[in-house]
Amino acid sequence: MGNFCACLAPKSIKKKPTKRLLNPPLPTNSSKRWTRVRSSRKEKPDAALTQEQVLAAAILFQQHQQHNARDPFDRTTSLRYPKSGSKNSNTLPRSSSSRARSLTDPLLQPHQLVSENVKLEDIETNHFVLVHGGGFGAWCWYKTIALLEEAGYKATAIDLTGSGVHSFDPNRITSLLQYVQPLTDFLEKLAEGEKVILVGHDFGGACIAYAMELFPFRIAKAIFIAAAMLTNGQNTLDMFSQQAGADDLMQQAQTFSYTNGNSHPPTAINLEKSLLRDLFFNQSPAKDVALASVSMRPIPFAPILEKLCLSDLKYGSVRRFYIETPEDNAIPITLQDSMINKSPPQQVFRLKGADHSPFFSKPQALNKLLIEISKIKTPS
Repeated sequence: MGNFCACLAPKSIKKKPTKRLLNPPLPTNSSKRWTRVRSSRKEKPDAALTQEQVLAAAILFQQHQQHNARDPFDRTTSLRYPKSGSKNSNTLPRSSSSRARSLTDPLLQPHQLVSENVKLEDIETNHFVLVHGGGFGAWCWYKTIALLEEAGYKATAIDLTGSGVHSFDPNRITSLLQYVQPLTDFLEKLAEGEKVILVGHDFGGACIAYAMELFPFRIAKAIFIAAAMLTNGQNTLDMFSQQAGADDLMQQAQTFSYTNGNSHPPTAINLEKSLLRDLFFNQSPAKDVALASVSMRPIPFAPILEKLCLSDLKYGSVRRFYIETPEDNAIPITLQDSMINKSPPQQVFRLKGADHSPFFSKPQALNKLLIEISKIKTPS
């Protein structure tokens, strides 16, 4: 998503190469150390074998203490600044989450992700419903689903109409209701009293807002990740038009489909595959960029034009949280801050080093924040 007010013909602008930090040296692989110990078992006496195992274990424990003593989340830190006591009463509580800048983000163990002081059965719901952004599909959440389930949560990723494996033609989508129908159908079929945590990315933010207005009683929390968080009477085009003239990369990436003829509005937005990395995945692993390049589909245009009707009684009753992505080239951090200031959520988190697709670039840190938010209790 981005500046949809751009001229339809791309400007001739030279694109600056994206700067990347080199991968840091990988830590010593402890599994190799233990492989050597096991392979020498037949050749060494029991006493010598035991001594070497104890020594190796001591070294591993010391390394673990050095890297993790101050943080059980494998160098991921989360610092919250509470609202109380602040001189500025309008200041939002913010959380900053950062990891060592690396294209590799190794899996954490479940006990590192779930606090021992909070049990899953004590939270309001452990069911996340993940809603993709424009052009994406349920496929983009594959890392997030695996990590949440590994931590004991339930995760459901939705393919919106004409997205992912949904077979409908995006050019034939004529309304936001039609586009969001797979999500609203899912929420409607939930058991009585069951609630979920809605997570929306990119244009998925407008989609979950639409669902929040329809089913506020079935949504415990709503999390916006680099997403369109709109106000009443606003459409996604209005929000992104604030970046008019400033988002040259998005202008270059966009082409429009006119299935109904050139005298009618566009029916879909297509994105140039050669620019996907710089636009959406400038900090993401190459394998995920490759996955996206063969999986992304056109973005239906009609839903972007539709103004949302959001009420305080329904939409406003659901607790909202926002996760910012400061390395975002599609929805710049300035635009994210603007949306937050116009419609303040309960809490804001900043995912340091994340591009527009943190489920690829920072999956562990994103997963940790999702779990943190799930454990935030309802104010009494």
